[in-house]
Amino acid sequence: MTASKPSSRSFQPVSAFDSPRYAGAATFMRLPLLGLDASDIDAVDIGIVGVPWDGGTTNRPGTRHGPRQLRDLSTMLRPIHPATGMNPYTICNVADLGDSPVNPADVMDALTRITGFYAGLKARGITPLSAGGDHLMSYPILKALAADGPVGMIHFDAHTDLFDDYFGGFKYTHGTPFRRAIEEGYLDPKRVVQIGIRGTMYDGSDVAWGLEQGVRIIRIEEFEERGVDDVMAEARAIVGDLPTYVTFDIDSLDPSVAPGTGTPEVGGFSTREAQRMVRKLAGLNLIGADLVEVSPPFDPAGGTAWVGISMMFELLCVLAASPATRKSA
Repeated sequence: MTASKPSSRSFQPVSAFDSPRYAGAATFMRLPLLGLDASDIDAVDIGIVGVPWDGGTTNRPGTRHGPRQLRDLSTMLRPIHPATGMNPYTICNVADLGDSPVNPADVMDALTRITGFYAGLKARGITPLSAGGDHLMSYPILKALAADGPVGMIHFDAHTDLFDDYFGGFKYTHGTPFRRAIEEGYLDPKRVVQIGIRGTMYDGSDVAWGLEQGVRIIRIEEFEERGVDDVMAEARAIVGDLPTYVTFDIDSLDPSVAPGTGTPEVGGFSTREAQRMVRKLAGLNLIGADLVEVSPPFDPAGGTAWVGISMMFELLCVLAASPATRKSA
């Protein structure tokens, strides 16, 4: 294992032994909050970023409020992974980098702003872990991270997000991000795996198009029949050791455990299954990850955000172990 970037600053979370979890300003995982102009920004290995935006939502809005609630609930997390014993903060320098700039009044301008922000992270060698926000936000992130060539993706979701357009030609919604990313050369479709797809359908054109491009679509029924180990072994084989992005839509989980989302679908993953799947990503060449579609207005008590931030911690741990994240001092 190589060392993280050198820094004289402590990037450790505030301990609940030193300050109660409910005290102080909320930051992701109680980590230091840094701006991109901070003197030690280049020491950051993994930057946790909020994308408070739901301009791509076509039905129930509210995910623009997700990052704030996720930050608040993240104060409950302790630093050591219960199954692996990993402390990601001793492996990498991790910081809360605030929120990406967005524009709630203009979709295309928001996409440009988000792309520019993540291009800045890429230029600094910072691996992003992002909190959304609706799923369209993954498109500008991929546009920035895959500027040098297409990457693979492991995608946990109830929906393919491979539709062509909505409302007579509108190309950029939370139902279209990965079709755009494939068409524009940011994703290699033959290295894209979608796991958990389910729910009633419009016409199946999204699935048909994805299969034509070579996307591996694993519906929930196949997942249920084969189980976590077999499915994730296939996913790992498909993406191989080349650069890979991970995107986790909270609606991949069953709405009994994650009701606070815009497009819930019954029959989803349990939290235990989701944890096991993300842990199976360890060792892959991961260039970033996101957790999207947490909508606090549909779960004000924060149960969905607690599930979401717990999955973000799982993602943080596999990012910390990725060869793409660890850098020589």
